[in-house]
Parts: sequence; C-alpha cells; structure tokens
Amino acid sequence: MYDIFYTKPMKAYDKSNVLLRFICLFSAISTFIGFMIIDKHEYSTTDVIITWLLLVGAIVLEIYSIILLCSSDWTMIWLNKQGKTRVTLICKAISSCRLPYLFPANKRWSDSMARYNLISHSLKNLPIKFSEVWKFFCIPRMLDECSSKNSDVPKYLKKLIFEQLQKKSRHAPGIKEAKELCADRGKRTLEEMKCFCTLRWSIEGEFDACILLWHVATDLCYYSDLNKKSSPTENSNREASKLVSDYMVYLLVKRPFMLPNGIGQIRFQHSCDEATKIFQSVKDRIQACKRLVLQVNLEIPPLKVKGDRSKSVLSEACRLAKSLQSLETEEEWNCEKKWEMMSHVWVEMLCYAACHCPRNEHAKELTQGGELLTHVWLLMAHFGITEHVYQD
Repeated sequence: MYDIFYTKPMKAYDKSNVLLRFICLFSAISTFIGFMIIDKHEYSTTDVIITWLLLVGAIVLEIYSIILLCSSDWTMIWLNKQGKTRVTLICKAISSCRLPYLFPANKRWSDSMARYNLISHSLKNLPIKFSEVWKFFCIPRMLDECSSKNSDVPKYLKKLIFEQLQKKSRHAPGIKEAKELCADRGKRTLEEMKCFCTLRWSIEGEFDACILLWHVATDLCYYSDLNKKSSPTENSNREASKLVSDYMVYLLVKRPFMLPNGIGQIRFQHSCDEATKIFQSVKDRIQACKRLVLQVNLEIPPLKVKGDRSKSVLSEACRLAKSLQSLETEEEWNCEKKWEMMSHVWVEMLCYAACHCPRNEHAKELTQGGELLTHVWLLMAHFGITEHVYQD
C-alpha cells in the first residue's frame, strides 16, 4: 500500500526500467575495463585513484540496485504468479538470501503500537510553580515525549481482535447490519454480557469522553487486580485491555485527526490538571490509583455539576471503576469474566475508531510506518464489516 500511494512501483518495475538498470551496469563495467586498459601515465596518481574509486562505487551501486530490484516484494509477487516449480524455487532462494542489514526490506509496519497513559503523564507533570522556567528549557515537551512509548503488538491481542471481528462478520450480511456494527462502541458486548443497563451511561456520551472514562477506569481496575491470582486467559484479557486503552489515549492526544471530532485534548488536559493536584508527593502508580479513588469519591458526582467549566472525567471514571469492580460482588462475576467483557468493549471502541477515521488519514499514516488502527480497518473491510465495502 505504501508503494502504491507514495512511490511509482509500476514504473520502477516495468521492462524498460529493468533494461535500463542492466544497461547502466554494463556501461559502468565497460568504462571500468576501458580505464584499466588505457595508458594512465599522463595523469597524476591522485586523479587515477579518484577515478578508480568513482568507477568502483558506480558498479557497486548498480549491482546493489539490481539486487534490491530482484529481491523486492513486487518481484516476488510477479514470480509467484507464474505458477511454475522452478520459479517457486527461485523465489525461495532469493528470500533465503536476503540480508536484513545489507539489503533491508521495503517499509513495513513495525508490528508495534504507541501508548500514552493519563496517570503516568500526571505523575510526571511539573509543579505549576516556575512553570514559565520549565517551558523556557522545553522540559514539559521532553517529559511529554517520555510519557509516550511503543510496545510490540502481542499475539494474544492480534488473536482477540481477529476473533472479535470474525464473530462480528457473521452478523453483517448487508449494509444495514454493517452500519450498526460500525456504530457500536461497547453496546453489543454489554448487551451480550447482560450489564448494559448498569454501564450504559459510560458508552453513550461523546466518544473522546468514553475513551478517557474507560481508560482511567481500566487503570484503576488493572492495578487493583494486579496481585490477584489469575488464569492465563484472564491475564491476556487484562493486558489486552491495558494495551488498547493506552493506545486509544495515544490516538486521542497525539493523533486526534484519526478520531471523530470532539474536545478530547481539552478533556485530557483538564483531567491531567485535576490528577496532578491529587497526586502531589505520589510517584507510584498503584498509590496514585488508591489516592485517586479516595479523593474523588469525596467529591460531588459530576452529573450534578454539568454547568462547571472543567471537562475532567476523573469523577465519572472512578464511578465506572467502582461499577466494574462491583460486578464481582453484586452480579457474582469472577475476575476473568470482568476482564473478558472489558477487553471486548475496548475492541469495539477500537473498531469504532477505525471505521470513523477518514480514509485519507489511514493513507497518510503509512508514511510513518502505519498504525494498528489501519490494520484493524483493513481487516474489517476484509470481513465486509465497513460501510465502504458496500458503497464501493
């Protein structure tokens, strides 16, 4: 996809260009041989050495470009289409001979996902005192960059996303069903798990607010359950929820143009400002989560003060975390079922974001190595879940 959008693969790999490559190599070798034969006594030693270096360099570059051409993905695709045994063996031989450092492959997805965490960011926030001094030395920017990190996309997360999309595809035989699935951002999961009435309020607001609500609540539940004994399935669902949660906040803060329009960055900043005041003298995330629950629970529920200018979601997030934890006591859920539900809700939010991201933004991100969101969108298109499939 990167090649199609941002390079000229059809021109680079056509017959005339390949022929030109070999002509250039032949010309360079011919010049090298000609220079080797002629009498060079008339020229200074320095000029002769420089000429040798230039000719050898030209030959090496031409050979290198031909090897890259022969080992490229487009060449492999063309050879595979021939459907001949000898050609297949040639493909395998070329693939096995590829040296990743000497002949790197074309730009591919890094198989990683960026992460950004509200609580971690708030713990690293600088005191308001002397804020102008901090800004002068660009310290906030450096700390902001430290708050963002990359993680490899684990197999259990890929499996979770694939299985959920495969399951959704069975319920989307037409455009009407596809539109409904694209509009879901947790509703279907909550209905299936029979907790929609309890948690409905947390998924029906603006999308950026829902992301931050579930992000903080996921962190609170995550660190609360961290030391509990758990099964491998529960562990994978818990870690998957944490990864997607941090990734969605990364998109909200660093790639807002890939999400539906909203005031996500304002909400994030207001929530960080409130959290920074609460986390004074706290450096540990677990302690920060405990203090957050204790401090915010003393506040008036935000639903009663909607006229307030602050867009912080901390109070509602703590309320959501309390509702999620209460599922174990009131609904007699086990911890595994709770994290299964939370991971599925996060996958739905990820799919919602992928569907509502403009197609040109998906294409632009290919220049940066591509986003997990784009892979999810393409996988949804493959399963026939996106509206674009039916429109096109």
